[in-house]
Amino acid sequence: MTHRSAWLNGPLERAQWPPLLTAILGLLLAFVLFQLVISPLVLVLGVLSLGYELSVLMDLPQLMRGQPGLLMLANTAGQVLGLALPAWLLTLLHTREAQRFLRLRPIQAGDLGWALLGLAFLMPVVQWLGRVNEALPLPESWRALDAMQMELIEAALQGGLPVVVNLLVLAVVPSFCEEVLFRGYVQRQAERGLGALGGVLFSGIVFGLYHLRLTQVLPLCVLGVYLAYLVWRTGSLWSAVAVHLANNAFSVLLAAYAEYHPKLSWQDLEHLTVPWYLVGLGLIGFSWVCYRLERRARFMT
Repeated sequence: MTHRSAWLNGPLERAQWPPLLTAILGLLLAFVLFQLVISPLVLVLGVLSLGYELSVLMDLPQLMRGQPGLLMLANTAGQVLGLALPAWLLTLLHTREAQRFLRLRPIQAGDLGWALLGLAFLMPVVQWLGRVNEALPLPESWRALDAMQMELIEAALQGGLPVVVNLLVLAVVPSFCEEVLFRGYVQRQAERGLGALGGVLFSGIVFGLYHLRLTQVLPLCVLGVYLAYLVWRTGSLWSAVAVHLANNAFSVLLAAYAEYHPKLSWQDLEHLTVPWYLVGLGLIGFSWVCYRLERRARFMT
């Protein structure tokens, strides 16, 4: 037995379950728990406890505007109990060294700085890809699903909750819970089954698809691949957590800014057209950041 495999001694390892299979099963389990069990259950219990009829669930955006805290609670419960907790428990079936498996190692300050700078350069590219994605010929059912999700997000941001609460629920919680699942458990197993490059691409692409926003799947996949690359190259999950947090927090703060300026709307900011030269500069800057990260690479298994 090699030194690397010596610490992978849990029941799934002894039974020799294929790593890629466990990654896929983990994704399916998390999807069912989050989307179909925990969040809906918390939502139903909350609606009943407030004295509403269950029929109010047929208009979630209106419910969100009236009871923003309820949907925020349901989403948070789903993230913690449906994404992060299953990923942690699955990890324990592979090894007792869960932190090592999930790469919950301290991150070097320099790596963190370059990772955040890379996000800054990537943002105009991601915005441009969003416009390209929207222009693709997509079924109307997909566009309707995306419109409903956007309406829910808008209702959440305009629900009257303090900005700090929105930051906690829409930025802090997802940045940790989603990263533990996608870049922690899933990426580790995908790398073992597909190699480093395959693991990075697999983790990034399923992250983009997992959000069920097919009109924005291209930018979400690109962001997911970048997050996966950061974890692989820095050897620390905290690099992806920090970048994910910064990305979501920027969106929340931008929406809060638009809320207090009547000439702006969140939809306008979401569909902002980025000049071609900013996209070009973003690509150049992002390539430079990746080059610097490669030079700093401290990849650890």
